[in-house]
Amino acid sequence: MDTMIHIDGSFGEGGGQILRTALALSCILRKPIHIFNIRKGRKRPGLMPQHLMCVRALKEITEAQTRGDSRGSTELYFSPERVRPGSYSFDIGTAGSVTLLLQALLPALLFSHRPSTVEIKGGTHVPFSPPFDYFKEVLVVLLKRLGFQVRAEIKSYGFYPVGGGRVIVEIKPAGPFNHIELTERGELRRIEGISAVGGLPLGIAERQRSEAETVLKAEGFVPEIKTVTVPTPGKGTYMFLNVVAENIIAGFSSLGARGKRAETVGEEAAKEVVRYIKSNACLDHHLSDQILVYITLIGGHWRFSTSMVTEHLKTNLWVIERFLDMEYEIKDPVVEIKSKGI
Repeated sequence: MDTMIHIDGSFGEGGGQILRTALALSCILRKPIHIFNIRKGRKRPGLMPQHLMCVRALKEITEAQTRGDSRGSTELYFSPERVRPGSYSFDIGTAGSVTLLLQALLPALLFSHRPSTVEIKGGTHVPFSPPFDYFKEVLVVLLKRLGFQVRAEIKSYGFYPVGGGRVIVEIKPAGPFNHIELTERGELRRIEGISAVGGLPLGIAERQRSEAETVLKAEGFVPEIKTVTVPTPGKGTYMFLNVVAENIIAGFSSLGARGKRAETVGEEAAKEVVRYIKSNACLDHHLSDQILVYITLIGGHWRFSTSMVTEHLKTNLWVIERFLDMEYEIKDPVVEIKSKGI
């Protein structure tokens, strides 16, 4: 096994993204890592339960040796063995984010040699993380175009603070890969989505939809938005909107919260859509960040335009550069990457 890679967890954005990306690459490349200053600038620094779940899940999948994997720890040593594909079930507990755990797990299992099935229980629609709709309808759709084989299904929705969501993700070994151009969005085809409630009156979803339609129609767009009631052990509302263009699908969302008007939920998601469309970029700023691990591991020359160059994106590139032979250049809104892959 190669020499340990040391990573400053306070670099750039300095959050859990550094941990998730580093863990995934450590497992795929079988390189031990030492992360220090974990979440140093945060109000509560160190590893929180959400982050520990990533560590422990990948520890199980790779039979890794670890040190520092305890709550509040600002330093972690992680030394994996080979990824072991199979059937796994992880319960994050309460409303810990399902999609953030998948950011660490999915790359590792996709680059293994046999299929896997992962069941995860936790929060599917919670603050500070992509909703499961985004994972399934935006990220997975692009991954399939690149040559990855992923099937995602939601059985129960988990809102903050109760959680209780359940998803199943089926993963097959990746390849052969496709290189695609991601600088031009192409023709805008439609805006579609759902306004959802769980454990609450459907009228709330209708108010969310009405406000989103008002915002979008004022900009000349006619969206197709359905109102739905979703199964959940708790209570919650959200809106998720897709922008379907010739070359890409982008996604935008807003979550309800206690004291937050339904109209605000609809307005927030709709305004995100408008900002993206006016940017003329191909990838939305969440997708441009999340796709980096996959395209750099595939290798080759990649170019994409993003609706926003975020600290998350810059930090993720910095982390990946610690592991792979690659170079990149950012000329907002275009990011260009050359990677030798694996």
